[in-house]
Amino acid sequence: MSKKPSKTGLRKPAKTSRPASRTAKSAAAKRPRQAPMESDQARIARALESIAAHLSARAAKPDATDSLKAAEAFVWHPDGRLVGVSRVSRVDLELLKGIERMRDMLIDNTERFARGLPANNALLWGARGMGKSSLVKAAHASVNKRPDVNGRLKLIEIHREDIETLPLLMTQLRASDFLFIVFCDDLSFDGNDASYKSLKAVLEGGIEGRPDNVILYATSNRRHLLARDMIENERSTSINPGEAVEEKVSLSDRFGLWLGFHKCSQDDYLDMVRGYCRHFGIALDEPELVRDALEWSTTRGSRSGRVAWQFTQDLAGRMGVRLAGK
Repeated sequence: MSKKPSKTGLRKPAKTSRPASRTAKSAAAKRPRQAPMESDQARIARALESIAAHLSARAAKPDATDSLKAAEAFVWHPDGRLVGVSRVSRVDLELLKGIERMRDMLIDNTERFARGLPANNALLWGARGMGKSSLVKAAHASVNKRPDVNGRLKLIEIHREDIETLPLLMTQLRASDFLFIVFCDDLSFDGNDASYKSLKAVLEGGIEGRPDNVILYATSNRRHLLARDMIENERSTSINPGEAVEEKVSLSDRFGLWLGFHKCSQDDYLDMVRGYCRHFGIALDEPELVRDALEWSTTRGSRSGRVAWQFTQDLAGRMGVRLAGK
């Protein structure tokens, strides 16, 4: 007689099918998904594009030395760029009248710096329109064209609001073979502005200090670069008022050369007007020139080099003379 199949034998196929099903599910769960793989590929593609763009930018960027050779003057931008100035707005040195003493001192200081001798940072302060910034630009042009300098002296203008980036500019200039006058026009500080500390560090207080190939020239209407109410506020709110004021005033002390510009006399004003007229070929009878120039200064309420230049422009326009030598 044939034996009945045992219950155990009937259960065996069920037991074998169950683990197989679980194994398939487990294998499917462990199988890597496509989405993360695509995400990795996208990241790699973006990284390669970034590297390619960086290499392309570096290849297109001109050498720093070649960039500095392209012009004699530059404007500093806080993003780290030096933009060349193709034509500097300035007047000839001989046209600056009534400031002969300051002119000679600044020229001498600039010459010594260009020859590699010790020279001071300079602060030109005083009355408006008396040729402070014009003297800086004219002194640079005069010294830079000398045979022993041969164009190696560069003028870089930094705007007042970018003073905090001055250390970055110094780092960029330090390794250059050129010489630099870093020039800030109308420098002053108001309110709670603390950017003057960056200037102090560059002038003398920092670890690195001012590079040997850099000198700083600044112009200001204030001798101490700080508003009186700012100094008074420091005195009234500080535990030690004397130390607070010293902290503020010490900024000006870090300029070794102070050149004061004061309001000009009537004779100096008329000398400026005559000098401009000779230079640009404006012919007018002396009595009429004096009368018109004095009337112009009266209507403006002041006498200065700027007022003399504005009168000259008006006179040239009325007489149909082009200021070709400007």
